Amino acid sequence: MLHKALAEYLEKIEQAILQCDNAYVERYIEEIVTSERANLRIRLRFEQGYLLEINEAIIVEGNTLVPLDYRYHCQDGRNRLIFRYDSTPHFPGLSSFPQHKHLPDDVIPARKPDVEQVVQEAMSIQA
Repeated sequence: MLHKALAEYLEKIEQAILQCDNAYVERYIEEIVTSERANLRIRLRFEQGYLLEINEAIIVEGNTLVPLDYRYHCQDGRNRLIFRYDSTPHFPGLSSFPQHKHLPDDVIPARKPDVEQVVQEAMSIQA
């Protein structure tokens, strides 16, 4: 049986995706690894042609959800980066290391946002 915190988290993400009335789901995979661990792989394609990919591995420790790894990548219809949040440890000089945000011409410190925030950020992009 899935841990309650993990089940609630997955439901919250599904509801955030369902709120995207200007996008369709190309892929939605919830891989339940154990009752306390899941991997998500989601691709949303927006009417304006841009893409949001959500990839994360999460685990429950005690009653707390802990991200093991994540990447939230948004690109336009020509495959140009709009933004990407990730936890790949390749910018050790940033104050939020290993977490950070890629922009088209910069990488800045950024803590892991909630998936709902990422979806809202992608939905707010004007074509």
